[in-house]
Amino acid sequence: MINPVDLAVAIAPEVSLEPGEMMKLSTYAAALVSAGLLASLAGTAGASETSVAPTADAKALPSVNMEATVKAAQIDPRRPNNNFTPGAKASVLLVERALRDKKLLAAKYVDGHYGTTTVTAFTKYQKSLGYKGVAANGLPGKASLTKLGAGRFKLNHVIVPGARVKYGRYVVNTRTKKMLTEASRLLGGRKIVLDQGSYNPGGDPTSKGTHDGGGVVDISVKGMNAATRTKVVRELRRVGFAAWVRSPRQGNWPWHIHATALNDTDLSTPAQHQVGDYYLGLNGLANRGKDDGPKVKPIRTWEEYLRARR
Repeated sequence: MINPVDLAVAIAPEVSLEPGEMMKLSTYAAALVSAGLLASLAGTAGASETSVAPTADAKALPSVNMEATVKAAQIDPRRPNNNFTPGAKASVLLVERALRDKKLLAAKYVDGHYGTTTVTAFTKYQKSLGYKGVAANGLPGKASLTKLGAGRFKLNHVIVPGARVKYGRYVVNTRTKKMLTEASRLLGGRKIVLDQGSYNPGGDPTSKGTHDGGGVVDISVKGMNAATRTKVVRELRRVGFAAWVRSPRQGNWPWHIHATALNDTDLSTPAQHQVGDYYLGLNGLANRGKDDGPKVKPIRTWEEYLRARR
């Protein structure tokens, strides 16, 4: 224990004080001690025995990689097995344990595989926070994931779709607009014209709900030959879209390019399934046929594409 007088001397070692002034200073030092400022002042005075053990709040929390977790939430439900999405297991386990502790997920499903049961549990959690529609889509968005992790884990590699904005005549989110702009640049400045945007529930029944949320667009192929259509799809895939040329023989629609942004946390459930199927080498249609688009390896999200450019 440091004597207040000794601390007073340590505070002003170069100053000559009268006895009365020393008493005043020692009284001031004692007040500082009682106010809990002893540790910082003692450090100035060179005291070493005043180190304080870190509190529980000061201990480092484990990190959830949001990018990897969202990726797993799109791919794992589409897998024919319980395999893990590479790089996601540790983060998914942290999320699942938090859901378990909130009585939203049975312990047997806390396994690091973000399957349909975990999607359902996270949807219930989002709804408990008052979220509706695509805000309660089972994908861990920044706000809901932050609240779930309070006191348990912190986030890194955070994804945000951004505000809703216009791209041509149609609504998309900021992240999608940046992706389309970059694809246009890679195409030598070729203008990408949309036939349909995002956040368009019920706008086109043939879309089967893929455009209900964010991250999904249909692109006009007017004036494009087959080679150009393939080139556009390739560049869309390079910047982080699951993209395919759609023809009238596949469904009740005209020729167009359908593109779904990987890891967009505003994706509708059907759009999430398209992303998962794309990673698994499928065509994103209800028949779950083999992917018929140009192969781009490795498959990268928008954020991964940006890091690869640095």
